[in-house]
Amino acid sequence: MTRSLKKGPYVHPSILKHLARTKAGAGVIKTWARSSQITPEMIGHRFAVHNGRTFVEFSISEEMVGHRLGEFAPTRKFVRHGGRMQKEIETKAAEAQKAATTAPAAGK
Repeated sequence: MTRSLKKGPYVHPSILKHLARTKAGAGVIKTWARSSQITPEMIGHRFAVHNGRTFVEFSISEEMVGHRLGEFAPTRKFVRHGGRMQKEIETKAAEAQKAATTAPAAGK
């Protein structure tokens, strides 16, 4: 469910205060306000959004307007599936690729 149009986008007051003080590209704005929407005034600024453990830095571009700050700072790290069998398959593939790249060099 989206926010009412008559209310406008939600932007945390501290972010608005920082935007008024700084110029685009001048520095990084650190924030924990993941629910704040990106507005056109933010284009060109650099943000560091907290993901629960660290701050993830990114620059705001035109395509990001209307999205939330938290969408660009993922909170979960993907650990690949597979285990031992998958690891063996990946090492074989890496060896085959390495052999393929060294074979043409040895022929010259």
